[in-house]
Amino acid sequence: MNNISVFLLTGFLGAGKSTLLNRLLSDPDFADTAVVINEFGDIAIDHDLVHVGKTQVARTTTGCMCCTAGSDIRTTLYELHTLAEAGETVFKRVIVETTGLADPAPLINDLIPGGSPAIGLRDHIVARNFELAGVVTLVDIETGTAALQNHFEATKQIAFADRLLLTKTDLVNGAELNSAVERLKAGLLPVNPSAPILDSSAAGFVPADLFRQRAYMPASLGDDVIGWLALEAAIRSEVPAAHGNTDAVQGVDRHAGRIRTFTLTREQPVEPETFRKFMGLLSDSAGPRLLRAKGIVNLAEDCARPAVVHAVQHMVYPLRTLDAWPDEDHRTRLVFITDGIDPEPVRQLFEAALDNRPSYIYRRFTEFGAQLKSLLHSAVTQPRRGAPR
Repeated sequence: MNNISVFLLTGFLGAGKSTLLNRLLSDPDFADTAVVINEFGDIAIDHDLVHVGKTQVARTTTGCMCCTAGSDIRTTLYELHTLAEAGETVFKRVIVETTGLADPAPLINDLIPGGSPAIGLRDHIVARNFELAGVVTLVDIETGTAALQNHFEATKQIAFADRLLLTKTDLVNGAELNSAVERLKAGLLPVNPSAPILDSSAAGFVPADLFRQRAYMPASLGDDVIGWLALEAAIRSEVPAAHGNTDAVQGVDRHAGRIRTFTLTREQPVEPETFRKFMGLLSDSAGPRLLRAKGIVNLAEDCARPAVVHAVQHMVYPLRTLDAWPDEDHRTRLVFITDGIDPEPVRQLFEAALDNRPSYIYRRFTEFGAQLKSLLHSAVTQPRRGAPR
């Protein structure tokens, strides 16, 4: 097995990576594809939402790949290589869907010639059999500008891309679409003037075109990209493996301490209207601090088919019903990624809403809203998270 192309699929939280991946995997030309899904939380939700065919293979890692040594991209690729060598699977390409908080620099450094040094047999096998072919970054037209302004991870995701894809343009009013696209492009071009910018809703757009064979050339993306890769190499040199054991490398925490991820679960089925009210209350009060919420919900009106919930900041999207449960676990499972929000009041609000305790809900909601307003006010005077000082 030689020269297996690896593509990174990245983009900030809620940009639509899993949606694009589902469209791609339904294409017969991509039947022989291995998919690696990296999730920030402890419970893998995206794995349940991505439909992998019989001739495709999927691997899920939890904990951000860019800062957790235990979910190192080389380890995952080595495992895929071992499966292929044993005849257990066949694949022609690998697509790695990163978490929306991922810094692509360490992943790219692990996959390009002259990047992170190969340590041990595992790394040499990966270097001989896999090559980085491209980096595809999705940008949500509704939240992309805010992500670019407030989150350094989003800036780096855009800078490292050799293809940029605008998403959710179909949700923008037709009369406002052109100006919205131009405003977003005005923010993208200074960060990455080289990558083609495509529209996922444009007539004739084919997802497969983003993942055609090519060579990823970071040098063509500008001095910032080269500088970040050099900085990444320096960071890695500060945490060398112990006695050649790459699993001993300690992860580097690349996310601001305010970023939190937590999970809410519920054994009993929930009433649809009650659940919608909970999500509405949460998004109204949390706003931009609710970076991402996604999960699977067991609705009392149809326990045989779960509903999928997605929320990004102030946007809560309509529930979408799946044809069947992806596995035997029929609990409601929600994963939240927030900026500076204490999970405990969210958990209390969740339980109160689903237990139908209206007096508690509105009392707690008032307290919760006041807490978040204070947080948002204090953030105005804070420097941009992750940005160089």
